[in-house]
Amino acid sequence: MSETATTAAELEAILAAAATAAQQWGQRPAADRAAALVAVADALDAAAQELIPIAEAETNLPPARLSGELKRTTFQLRLFAELLHDGGYQDVRIDHADEAWPMGARPDIRRVLEPLGPVVVFAASNFPFAFSVAGGDTCSALAAACSVVLKVHSGHPRLSAAVGRVAAEALEGAGAPSGILQLVYGTQAGRDALLDPRIKAGAFTGSIPGGRALFDLANSRPEPIPFYGELGSVNPVFVTEAAATARGPEIVSAFVQSYTMGAGQFCTKPGILLVPTGSTMVAELAAASRPAPAKLLNERIQSGYTEALQALLMHDAVAPLGGTVDTLAFPPAPALNVTTAQALLEDPAGLIVECFGPSALVATYQEESELLAVAGVLDGQLTATIQGEDSDAIAPELVRVLAGKAGRVLWNQWPTGVSVTYAQQHGGPYPATTAPTSTSVGTAGITRFLRPVAYQGLPAHLLPAALRDGNPLGVPQRINGVTS
Repeated sequence: MSETATTAAELEAILAAAATAAQQWGQRPAADRAAALVAVADALDAAAQELIPIAEAETNLPPARLSGELKRTTFQLRLFAELLHDGGYQDVRIDHADEAWPMGARPDIRRVLEPLGPVVVFAASNFPFAFSVAGGDTCSALAAACSVVLKVHSGHPRLSAAVGRVAAEALEGAGAPSGILQLVYGTQAGRDALLDPRIKAGAFTGSIPGGRALFDLANSRPEPIPFYGELGSVNPVFVTEAAATARGPEIVSAFVQSYTMGAGQFCTKPGILLVPTGSTMVAELAAASRPAPAKLLNERIQSGYTEALQALLMHDAVAPLGGTVDTLAFPPAPALNVTTAQALLEDPAGLIVECFGPSALVATYQEESELLAVAGVLDGQLTATIQGEDSDAIAPELVRVLAGKAGRVLWNQWPTGVSVTYAQQHGGPYPATTAPTSTSVGTAGITRFLRPVAYQGLPAHLLPAALRDGNPLGVPQRINGVTS
C-alpha cells in the first residue's frame, strides 16, 4: 500500500480481505493468536534501529522517548499474549439445567465472549507507536480475533508504512490469515471504512471535533456500531490546604515536570491545578524553572496549540503567571496562566478546556469547599488527581465526586505516564471518551472487540470448546455461579 490516499477500489479490496480474515482468525485457537502477537513484538524490537529514526524525523519526538514507547508497545503485545493463554477474558459462564430453579425450570445456558469481526482503528498523532499501527487498539482487536483496518495518521505516514510492513510480515510468518492487519490512508478512506457494513466497531484517539464526527458517523449507519473514541481531557489536580502547607514546593516541582512532559502533548497532561490562595504555591509556580522550548509534533499541532492558548489569554479572568517569553513562538516555551476557582465556576465552558501542548492553568481558591464545587462542574475526564493528606476532611467526598467524573482518580501521584496493566482504566465519561465503560490501555481493552453469545440447549459437539463440560481448554469457568 502506498502512502497516498487509498482509492475506493483499493479500500474495497482491503475490506473484503478483512472480512475473510476475521472469519478465519476467529476459528483459530487462542494459542495461535498469542504466538502471532509475540511474533509481532519480536519483529518490532528487531526493527528498532530502522523505525526510531523514521519516527524522530516525522514527529519531532526525541529518540529516548520513542525507544521507550516502542518498548511499551511490544510489552503490550506480549501481555495480551499472556491474557490469551489464561483464557479468563472470555468470561465463560455455564448454567446447567435445573428443574428446581426458584424462578422456574432453568434450561442449560452457556455464555462466552466472541469476536465482533473486522474493526477500523484510527491512529493517534502523539503516540506514533503505542497508539498507532501496532498500538493498544490494534493489539486488543487482534487478540480478540478481529481483523484490523488501520487508518494511518497523517502526522507519521512513513513510520506507519514501515511498522505496518514489519507487523504484517510477522503475522504472516506466524500463520495469521492474509488481510488480518491492513492500512488505509486519507480522511475519506477512513470515513468510508467506518461506514462499511463489514466493519463492526471503530476506535479513535484524537480531538473532540474529529472524534465526535466519527462517533456520529458510526451511529448514523443503518446498523450502528460501537465507537470507542478518546477525545479530550484537562485532567484537573486538586491541592488541599494541608498538602500545600506540608509539600507545596514538592508539588510545584512535580506539577511543572508533569504538565511539560513531552511538551505537554499527552492526553493525560494535568491542565488545571487548584491551589489555596493563602499558600506560597502561586509565587513558587511563577518562579519555577521550566524546560526549554521543544518542537511540537507537527505544524497542525503547533497552530492548534497557539490558537487555544491565545483564546485562553484573551479571557478576562486569566493572566500570565511567570515568564511569558516565547510561549507563543515556534517552538513554544512552556506557559503558565492563573485564574480563580470562582472564575472556573462562572465560566467552566470557557476555562475548563484542553490546551494540547506545554501550558497549564493555575486556579486559586479561598475555601476548600470550592474544590467540591469545581469538581461538580467538570465534564468527563480521563483522570482527576488529589494532592492531599490522609487527615483531610474533604478527601472522602472529593474522591466520591471525582470518581463520577473521571476514569482514573489519583492520590498524591501524577496522571502522565499510563502504565499498561491488568487494572488500568484509560477512559472516562464524555467528552473524555465516547464509551466510558471501556479502556484503551490495559488488558481489559480486549472487551471492546468482543460480544457475548449465549448457547441454550446445544449438544456438546456444537458448543465452542470453552463452554464444554470437562473444560478441555482449561480456561476459567463460572459454573452455576461458582468460578472454577
